[in-house]
Amino acid sequence: MRIVLLGAPGAGKGTQAKMLIEKYQIPQISTGDILRKAVADGTPLGKEAKVIMDKGELVPDKIVLGLVDERVKQDDCKKGFILDGFPRNTVQAEALDKLLNDIKMPLDSALSVDVPRDDLMKRLTGRRTCKSCQQMYNVYYSPPKKEGACDKCGGELFQRDDDKEETIKKRLDVYDAQTAPLIDYYNKKGIVKSVLGKGSIDEIFKQVCNILEGK
Repeated sequence: MRIVLLGAPGAGKGTQAKMLIEKYQIPQISTGDILRKAVADGTPLGKEAKVIMDKGELVPDKIVLGLVDERVKQDDCKKGFILDGFPRNTVQAEALDKLLNDIKMPLDSALSVDVPRDDLMKRLTGRRTCKSCQQMYNVYYSPPKKEGACDKCGGELFQRDDDKEETIKKRLDVYDAQTAPLIDYYNKKGIVKSVLGKGSIDEIFKQVCNILEGK
């Protein structure tokens, strides 16, 4: 089961990925994580990436693909893997397909968690965090008992800058412009499997499993 996860910020991909890892015993491959590990371990690709990151520049696709190549060849990926956060555009998707086909590990599914934009805005702009204990709330879906105060410790709740409406709109616009075309790309390959990311986490997960298992 080799999956690439697609979905806008706030769609709940991360939650579903964690549950898939537990159920199917396959690793999640986050390019951010493997990049940080390569830098920390001082691997050849990690050293190359560090020089670029220290200049404040984006790590080129060639290095990221090299890290993905190294990671999927590890023993824990024999049963499959979940790619999250990569590819981000069709150029990366084409390069990834070539890499995986060359090592005879092509993708089985592009799992798209679809959530209407209005719901995404509420999920993301509604988030509030306690300044004291970091407990999280959502003013639309899971509000505190007392407005502006944490149920656990009474601390003050605040909205992070990256949860403000203007920032969220920009993030969703970037997703629509760059990443959403991936759905078309994988659709042409006949591997897109879509799930509506509404309802309880368990309900969505049941749909995910059924669709991945072809039920």
